[in-house]
Amino acid sequence: MTGPGPAAPRQTAPRVRRRAVIALGSNLGDRDTLLREAVRAVDATPGVTVVAASAPVSSTAVTLDGPDPTKPTYLNAVLLADVTLDDEALLDALQAIEATHGRTRDVRWGDRTLDLDVVALDDERIETERLQVPHPRAAERAFVLEPWLQLDPEARLAGAGRVADLASRLTEHSRPVPGATSLLDPDPGPEPVGAPEPTPDPTPAPSPGAP
Repeated sequence: MTGPGPAAPRQTAPRVRRRAVIALGSNLGDRDTLLREAVRAVDATPGVTVVAASAPVSSTAVTLDGPDPTKPTYLNAVLLADVTLDDEALLDALQAIEATHGRTRDVRWGDRTLDLDVVALDDERIETERLQVPHPRAAERAFVLEPWLQLDPEARLAGAGRVADLASRLTEHSRPVPGATSLLDPDPGPEPVGAPEPTPDPTPAPSPGAP
Protein backbone atom coordinates (compact mmCIF):
# COMPACT_ATOMS: atom_id res chain seq x y z
CA MET A 1 0.00 0.00 0.00
CA THR A 2 1.47 3.31 -1.00
CA GLY A 3 1.42 6.40 1.18
CA PRO A 4 -0.20 9.68 0.27
CA GLY A 5 1.36 11.64 -2.54
CA PRO A 6 3.00 15.02 -2.09
CA ALA A 7 0.71 17.73 -0.85
CA ALA A 8 -0.54 20.12 -3.50
CA PRO A 9 0.97 23.59 -3.18
CA ARG A 10 -1.25 25.92 -1.22
CA GLN A 11 -2.95 28.50 -3.38
CA THR A 12 -2.51 32.03 -2.11
CA ALA A 13 -4.34 35.10 -3.26
CA PRO A 14 -2.23 37.47 -5.34
CA ARG A 15 -0.94 40.40 -3.32
CA VAL A 16 -2.65 43.67 -4.20
CA ARG A 17 -0.33 46.47 -5.30
CA ARG A 18 -1.11 49.88 -3.83
CA ARG A 19 0.42 53.30 -4.37
CA ALA A 20 1.80 54.69 -1.12
CA VAL A 21 2.62 58.32 -0.41
CA ILE A 22 5.30 58.48 2.30
CA ALA A 23 6.51 61.70 3.93
CA LEU A 24 10.10 61.97 5.16
CA GLY A 25 11.59 64.43 7.63
CA SER A 26 14.84 65.04 9.50
CA ASN A 27 16.08 67.87 11.70
CA LEU A 28 19.11 66.23 13.31
CA GLY A 29 22.43 65.09 11.85
CA ASP A 30 23.30 65.09 8.16
CA ARG A 31 19.72 65.62 7.08
CA ASP A 32 20.11 65.33 3.30
CA THR A 33 22.13 62.12 3.56
CA LEU A 34 19.68 60.65 6.06
CA LEU A 35 16.76 61.28 3.71
CA ARG A 36 18.60 59.81 0.73
CA GLU A 37 19.61 56.74 2.72
CA ALA A 38 16.00 56.35 3.86
CA VAL A 39 14.73 56.38 0.27
CA ARG A 40 17.24 53.68 -0.66
CA ALA A 41 16.26 51.63 2.39
CA VAL A 42 12.55 51.91 1.57
CA ASP A 43 13.25 50.83 -2.02
CA ALA A 44 15.30 47.85 -0.77
CA THR A 45 12.39 46.61 1.36
CA PRO A 46 10.80 43.44 -0.08
CA GLY A 47 7.34 44.31 -1.33
CA VAL A 48 8.14 48.01 -1.83
CA THR A 49 9.32 49.77 -5.01
CA VAL A 50 10.02 53.50 -4.91
CA VAL A 51 8.83 55.09 -8.16
CA ALA A 52 9.51 58.78 -7.45
CA ALA A 53 10.98 61.04 -4.78
CA SER A 54 10.84 64.80 -4.43
CA ALA A 55 13.69 67.18 -3.79
CA PRO A 56 13.92 68.14 -0.12
CA VAL A 57 12.37 71.34 1.18
CA SER A 58 13.11 73.23 4.40
CA SER A 59 10.55 73.87 7.11
CA THR A 60 10.26 75.19 10.66
CA ALA A 61 9.93 72.53 13.34
CA VAL A 62 6.35 71.91 14.50
CA THR A 63 5.92 71.00 18.17
CA LEU A 64 2.86 70.32 20.31
CA ASP A 65 2.70 74.08 20.90
CA GLY A 66 2.97 74.96 17.21
CA PRO A 67 5.85 76.07 14.95
CA ASP A 68 9.08 76.69 16.88
CA PRO A 69 11.84 78.55 15.00
CA THR A 70 14.25 77.95 17.90
CA LYS A 71 14.34 74.24 17.06
CA PRO A 72 16.65 72.79 14.40
CA THR A 73 15.19 73.27 10.92
CA TYR A 74 13.72 70.28 9.10
CA LEU A 75 14.40 68.91 5.67
CA ASN A 76 11.24 67.27 4.34
CA ALA A 77 10.39 65.30 1.25
CA VAL A 78 7.82 62.89 -0.17
CA LEU A 79 8.24 59.63 -2.03
CA LEU A 80 5.79 57.55 -4.02
CA ALA A 81 6.08 53.78 -3.85
CA ASP A 82 4.22 50.72 -5.10
CA VAL A 83 3.69 48.36 -2.18
CA THR A 84 2.35 44.84 -1.83
CA LEU A 85 2.85 44.68 1.94
CA ASP A 86 -0.14 44.75 4.25
CA ASP A 87 -0.64 47.77 6.49
CA GLU A 88 1.12 46.40 9.57
CA ALA A 89 4.08 45.05 7.60
CA LEU A 90 4.57 48.39 5.85
CA LEU A 91 4.46 50.27 9.15
CA ASP A 92 6.90 47.80 10.75
CA ALA A 93 9.32 48.21 7.84
CA LEU A 94 9.25 52.01 8.02
CA GLN A 95 9.75 52.05 11.78
CA ALA A 96 12.67 49.63 11.44
CA ILE A 97 14.30 52.02 8.96
CA GLU A 98 13.74 54.92 11.38
CA ALA A 99 15.35 52.95 14.20
CA THR A 100 18.33 51.99 12.04
CA HIS A 101 18.92 55.70 11.44
CA GLY A 102 18.87 56.64 15.12
CA ARG A 103 15.23 57.60 15.60
CA THR A 104 14.08 57.71 19.21
CA ARG A 105 10.59 58.41 20.55
CA ASP A 106 11.37 60.02 23.89
CA VAL A 107 9.40 63.23 23.25
CA ARG A 108 6.22 63.45 21.21
CA TRP A 109 6.84 65.64 18.16
CA GLY A 110 10.42 66.07 19.34
CA ASP A 111 13.57 66.51 17.27
CA ARG A 112 14.44 63.45 15.19
CA THR A 113 17.04 62.04 12.86
CA LEU A 114 14.39 60.47 10.65
CA ASP A 115 10.62 60.42 10.40
CA LEU A 116 8.72 58.27 7.91
CA ASP A 117 4.94 58.70 7.77
CA VAL A 118 2.39 56.96 5.58
CA VAL A 119 0.32 59.81 4.16
CA ALA A 120 -1.89 57.83 1.78
CA LEU A 121 -2.44 54.33 0.37
CA ASP A 122 -4.40 54.72 -2.84
CA ASP A 123 -7.73 56.21 -1.71
CA GLU A 124 -8.09 53.90 1.29
CA ARG A 125 -9.35 54.95 4.71
CA ILE A 126 -7.56 53.04 7.49
CA GLU A 127 -7.92 53.58 11.22
CA THR A 128 -6.22 51.22 13.67
CA GLU A 129 -4.38 51.70 16.96
CA ARG A 130 -1.13 52.09 15.02
CA LEU A 131 -2.08 53.65 11.72
CA GLN A 132 -4.41 56.33 10.37
CA VAL A 133 -4.62 56.80 6.60
CA PRO A 134 -4.91 59.38 5.17
CA HIS A 135 -2.54 60.92 7.69
CA PRO A 136 -4.75 63.02 9.98
CA ARG A 137 -2.61 66.18 9.68
CA ALA A 138 -1.43 65.91 6.08
CA ALA A 139 -3.91 68.50 4.82
CA GLU A 140 -2.39 71.08 7.24
CA ARG A 141 1.27 70.49 6.39
CA ALA A 142 2.87 72.45 3.57
CA PHE A 143 6.02 70.37 4.04
CA VAL A 144 3.97 67.34 2.99
CA LEU A 145 1.69 68.85 0.37
CA GLU A 146 4.28 70.91 -1.51
CA PRO A 147 6.85 68.12 -2.05
CA TRP A 148 3.96 65.84 -3.05
CA LEU A 149 2.96 68.35 -5.71
CA GLN A 150 6.49 68.15 -7.16
CA LEU A 151 5.70 64.54 -8.03
CA ASP A 152 2.01 64.75 -8.92
CA PRO A 153 0.43 68.17 -9.60
CA GLU A 154 -2.99 66.50 -9.85
CA ALA A 155 -2.70 64.57 -6.58
CA ARG A 156 -5.73 64.21 -4.34
CA LEU A 157 -5.91 63.42 -0.63
CA ALA A 158 -8.80 61.08 0.11
CA GLY A 159 -11.62 62.87 1.91
CA ALA A 160 -9.92 66.28 1.62
CA GLY A 161 -9.67 67.08 -2.09
CA ARG A 162 -6.97 68.28 -4.46
CA VAL A 163 -3.56 68.65 -2.86
CA ALA A 164 -2.97 71.86 -4.82
CA ASP A 165 -6.12 73.39 -3.35
CA LEU A 166 -5.20 72.31 0.17
CA ALA A 167 -1.73 73.81 -0.11
CA SER A 168 -3.06 77.10 -1.49
CA ARG A 169 -5.11 77.65 1.68
CA LEU A 170 -2.16 77.42 4.05
CA THR A 171 -0.44 80.47 5.52
CA GLU A 172 2.82 78.61 6.34
CA HIS A 173 4.87 77.34 3.40
CA SER A 174 7.95 75.21 3.05
CA ARG A 175 11.10 76.74 1.58
CA PRO A 176 13.05 75.46 -1.42
CA VAL A 177 16.61 74.31 -0.78
CA PRO A 178 19.04 75.88 -3.28
CA GLY A 179 20.61 73.22 -5.48
CA ALA A 180 18.53 70.39 -4.02
CA THR A 181 17.72 67.51 -6.33
CA SER A 182 15.40 64.52 -6.20
CA LEU A 183 16.27 62.13 -3.40
CA LEU A 184 16.60 59.46 -6.09
CA ASP A 185 19.54 61.34 -7.63
CA PRO A 186 23.09 60.38 -6.63
CA ASP A 187 24.12 61.59 -3.19
CA PRO A 188 25.63 65.09 -3.64
CA GLY A 189 27.96 64.58 -0.66
CA PRO A 190 27.84 65.60 3.00
CA GLU A 191 25.66 68.50 3.97
CA PRO A 192 27.94 71.36 5.11
CA VAL A 193 28.02 71.57 8.90
CA GLY A 194 26.42 74.78 10.11
CA ALA A 195 25.35 75.82 6.62
CA PRO A 196 23.06 78.85 6.96
CA GLU A 197 19.44 78.56 6.04
CA PRO A 198 18.47 80.52 2.92
CA THR A 199 17.09 83.95 3.74
CA PRO A 200 13.31 83.85 3.23
CA ASP A 201 12.05 86.04 0.41
CA PRO A 202 10.02 88.82 2.05
CA THR A 203 7.76 88.96 -1.01
CA PRO A 204 4.82 86.58 -0.46
CA ALA A 205 5.06 83.63 -2.80
CA PRO A 206 2.09 83.21 -5.15
CA SER A 207 -0.25 80.49 -3.99
CA PRO A 208 0.18 77.20 -5.83
CA GLY A 209 -2.67 76.25 -8.26
CA ALA A 210 -1.70 73.41 -3.04
CA PRO A 211 3.87 67.15 6.94
